[in-house]
Amino acid sequence: MPVANLAIAAALEEIADRLEIQQANPFRVRAYRNAARTVGSLGRDVQAMAAHGETLQGTPGIGADLAQKIAEIATRGSCATLDRLRGEMPAAITELLQVPGLGPKRVRALWHELDVETPEQVLRAARDGRIRELSGFGEKTERGIEHALAAHLGKERRVKLAVAAEYAAALVKHLEGVRGLDHVVVAGSFRRMRETVGDLDILATGASGAAIIEHFARHPEVSEVLSQGTTRASVRLRSGLQVDLRVVPTASLGAALAYFTGSKAHNIALRRLAQERGLKINEYGVFRGTKRIAGDSEESVYRAVGLPWIAPELRENRGEIEAAQRGKLPALVERSDLAGDLHVHTDETDGHDSLQAMVAAAKQQGLAYIAITEHSRRQTMTHGLDAARLARQGVAIDRLNARLRGMRVLKGIEVDILEDGALDLPDDALAPLDVVVAAVHGHFGLARAPDRAHPGGARQSARARARPSDRPSHRRTGALRRRHAGNRAQGARTGRRARAERPSRAPGPQRHALPSVQGRRRAGGDQLGRACGR
Repeated sequence: MPVANLAIAAALEEIADRLEIQQANPFRVRAYRNAARTVGSLGRDVQAMAAHGETLQGTPGIGADLAQKIAEIATRGSCATLDRLRGEMPAAITELLQVPGLGPKRVRALWHELDVETPEQVLRAARDGRIRELSGFGEKTERGIEHALAAHLGKERRVKLAVAAEYAAALVKHLEGVRGLDHVVVAGSFRRMRETVGDLDILATGASGAAIIEHFARHPEVSEVLSQGTTRASVRLRSGLQVDLRVVPTASLGAALAYFTGSKAHNIALRRLAQERGLKINEYGVFRGTKRIAGDSEESVYRAVGLPWIAPELRENRGEIEAAQRGKLPALVERSDLAGDLHVHTDETDGHDSLQAMVAAAKQQGLAYIAITEHSRRQTMTHGLDAARLARQGVAIDRLNARLRGMRVLKGIEVDILEDGALDLPDDALAPLDVVVAAVHGHFGLARAPDRAHPGGARQSARARARPSDRPSHRRTGALRRRHAGNRAQGARTGRRARAERPSRAPGPQRHALPSVQGRRRAGGDQLGRACGR
């Protein structure tokens, strides 16, 4: 995905957020959100299209008016509609929508009735006891907002790995255009394939560090140059993501790559091993006294401290050093190991391609099976399936399977867990399916404020898991929740309760929980990265 598309998608999302706060027509809000998803996943560079007079008119869900606005955003970074909305409400108001428990209606009420518009101001109002006095809030809601805001303001701002990958690929491609560049590689938590990334660390080698730095600072997405020298620069992109570039000597590239990949705990363990051998290890190399004995490659750095090379995804000081010493590093999951995909959407809901196109793509990738798991009816914004549409899709899948050779399409659904713990579709609609993914998409604050009417996040999941038709339970990892902090501590209790309440049923496939280190995408392409198989 071209990196410019991310900025355009963000502008469309901002329009949708601001319209929602203004209580605009829900269909209008949905149109902007759908357009943001379309632009965000588009392979073509919308900015380049606009420069050649092309628009997205005719793309599903994008009419002439919306296509014109997208072209305007691509050309100048905004559009008349966004300019008007920004003039009608405070700049920081949309950040409040990222806080669990603060939807558009509550944000509007806080802004109009208490004249607060930033997370810091709303937190102060909660601590002063002013929010409880508003109609529809109360003391319990006020406490929940206070806790959510404190957590929101206290956490480091990070971006998802997939988003960081788009920026990383664009920056690497940009740097590869410098004459005299020898190597460029992205390090840091991105190279370790963490779920989220705080910033990007890039290393480069080449004949002229100053020329590399100057070219880097001229990238079109750079909004601010924080610092710039002859071998190092720090910039902030329009998205807010900070990127640091270091130009290092070729003889030190391996040591610098090991050092700036991290993690900090892993590096401390390596330094301890070096000290035991009378060595010093840093970003410039491995030294015995003043003599550098290693550092041109990562392999040489690890070899100097008596270890085989350790894959970046494992470098968290969670036993990988000891495993390497014993020759027992785990085998990591490779792209070729993947047999199928159990969570696929089509254009029946919020996907962009038809069932037939998704199956053809899966077959081309060499997969043996895929499961079609659309959203259920509660997700009206994505045109979720009701029981009748789900049944019709099942018939279409059966017909497709009858013609397929070498792979199979499984019937499934991503069904919402409702506020009272019930599932969004009845058992008779779910019974014919191969895969049922039970997902929490709303009411994230239930665990924080349980009461008799709404018994909390634990029961919300537990009751759903007790359904005999239920298969996997879908939930985001803690690092990715962001707006979903309300359910974070309920996993163990929910699991115990679900096992106690689930009725007996015929034996079926065993479920296996993925480890915290998951399969990850490599930067700059679709090849899946490797993950710890422990």
